[in-house]
Amino acid sequence: MGRKTVSLSVDEKIYDEYKKYCDERGIILSKQVEMFMKKELEKIKIGREYD
Repeated sequence: MGRKTVSLSVDEKIYDEYKKYCDERGIILSKQVEMFMKKELEKIKIGREYD
C-alpha cells in the first residue's frame, strides 16, 4: 500500500501541545493520526454489522 501526503488545518495550540507530547515519547505524529483514522473506520464497520 502506498503513502499519501496530506495537509490538515488544526488549532495551533492543540497541534503544538500534541506534537510536544509525541516528541517527548518518541511517537511519530502522522502515525498517531493514521491510527486514529483506522480506529474510527473500524468503529464504523462494526456499527454497520448491527444495522
